[in-house]
Amino acid sequence: MNRLLQVAAVVVLAGMASLSAQTPAYRAEGPLPVSSASYPFGAADRTRSPSDLRKVGYVEEEFLFSGLANVYDWPAPGPAVVRTANAPYTTRVLVRRPADRAKFSGTIVVEMLNPSNLFDLNIGWAVSNGQLVRAGDAWVGITAKPVAVASLKAFNPARYAALSWANPLEANDPDNCDTVARDSDRATENGLVWDMHRQVGQWLRGRGANNPFTYGTASGTHPVARLYAWGYSQTGGYLYTYVNAIHPLDVQQLGRPLFDAYLIAVASGPSPINHCVAPIPAGDPRRAIKDVGVPVIRVMSQSDYLPSVGARLPDSDTAPNLTRNYEISGSGHATPDELAYAAAADDIVRAGRAVPPMACNEGPRSRFPSGVAFNAILQNLDLWVRKGTPPPKAAPITVVDGQPVLDRFGNVTGGVRSPFVDVPRSTWSGNSTGESFCRIAGHEKPFDAARLAELYPKPGDYVKAVEANLKALVAARSITAADGHELMAEARRMK
Repeated sequence: MNRLLQVAAVVVLAGMASLSAQTPAYRAEGPLPVSSASYPFGAADRTRSPSDLRKVGYVEEEFLFSGLANVYDWPAPGPAVVRTANAPYTTRVLVRRPADRAKFSGTIVVEMLNPSNLFDLNIGWAVSNGQLVRAGDAWVGITAKPVAVASLKAFNPARYAALSWANPLEANDPDNCDTVARDSDRATENGLVWDMHRQVGQWLRGRGANNPFTYGTASGTHPVARLYAWGYSQTGGYLYTYVNAIHPLDVQQLGRPLFDAYLIAVASGPSPINHCVAPIPAGDPRRAIKDVGVPVIRVMSQSDYLPSVGARLPDSDTAPNLTRNYEISGSGHATPDELAYAAAADDIVRAGRAVPPMACNEGPRSRFPSGVAFNAILQNLDLWVRKGTPPPKAAPITVVDGQPVLDRFGNVTGGVRSPFVDVPRSTWSGNSTGESFCRIAGHEKPFDAARLAELYPKPGDYVKAVEANLKALVAARSITAADGHELMAEARRMK
C-alpha cells in the first residue's frame, strides 16, 4: 500500500449488507489529503474555469475505493451472469456535498465519469452544478474505465499508485480475448465497472465511519435518502447496460433497487458488458429499456438525435414503466461546459493526454446552454421520485422521411424548447467539422443586424418576446424558475 494509508481517515469494511457472496465487502480510504503538490485530478478549483466550492457552502473530497468485482456475461435479456468472480480493484471517487448536514437534501447524483477523451470528465456536474447547489444535492463521480486510471497515474503517480483495474484472467487464459477496443488493454478489464458502481452506491447508503454523508454521526436517520445514477455519452451507454443487466441483480439481491432513478444522456444503447464481447446489435431485445420499476429519463442532443430516432424511449407514467424521452433542440453533445469544468490544460498534459480543442472549423464550440434543459429535467426527476409527480412530456425533434423539419431560421422544430430557438438570435447546429469531437460539438451562426432589426424592430421587442416565452416554459416546468430569472436578465442585457 502507498503512503496514503497513513492518513487519519478510518478505513471501513462493508457498509450496507453485501449484495451476495460474490460481491463481498468494499472499503473506502479517505478523504485523501490535499496540498499544492497533490490534489485531485479535475478538482473544482483546478479546472479550466476554477470555482471555489466554499463560497456556495460545499466541500470536495476524494477517496480511493476498493473491493472485489465480478466480470459478467449477458447472453440474453434479463440479469447478467457471472463470468469471473471476485476480481480485486481500486478506483477513485470524487465527492462534492453541502458542508452543513442541515443543508443536504438527501439526494446524491452518482456519475460514472466520462472517459471518452481518455481522462475523467465530470459532465453531470458541468451541466447541472447550479441546480445541484440550489437544491442542496450532492454529486459523486466515479472513475469508470482503465484508460482514465492510466491518466490519473501519469498525473500523480504517488497519489494514485493504488488504483488498479487488473484483468483477473491471465494473458494465456483462453477466455482472455486476443483483441480489445482501441482505448482498452488486455491487462485490464472494463467490465469491473458494474460492481464498482453498485458498491459505491452501497457505501453511500451505509454508515461506514468515513462515509462523508453520515456527517460524523453513526446513529439517527441516515441523511442519504435517494441515489440518482447519471451517465453521459459513453457512460450513458454504461447506464443502459446497468439498467438492463445489473439493476435486476440489485432488485433480486437487495429486495429493492439500489438506485432510485436513472438519467441517461446522449446514448442510444448498452455498452459491452466486458471488454471481450461485441457491441449489442440493433434490434436485439437487450437494448430495450422496460419494466425497470424506477424512473428512467433518456436525453438526446441535436448533435446525435437523428441516427438514434429508432432508439427513442416511449413516454410512460404506468409502473413498472416510468420513462421519459427528451431531445434538446439547439443543443450540442460536446459542449464548452464539459471542458470548462474539466481539469486545467496543464493538468491534462501532465496526465499524458491531448487538450481537447474549444473551437472547430466553423468557430467556437456551440455555447448553447444545455444545462438549462438538464436542470429542469433533474428537478422534475426529483419530483417524480419524491412526490410521484410525473415530468412534463415533450415531443421529439420533428423528423420527416429521415430529415429534420427546420423553421425559417434553420433551427429544428419540436423537441425541448427554450428562448434560444423560440425567440432566436442565431441558427444553432449540433454538428461541426474539425479534430477531436468537433463532429458532435455544434456551432452557432448569429443573425446579422438586418435580420435582428426585422425580427425585433422596436426597443424592448426582444425582451418582451423572451419574457412571454419564459413565462410559458417555466409554467410548463420545461425551465426552472431560477434559470428563467437568469435568462430574463441575460435578455435585458442584450436588448
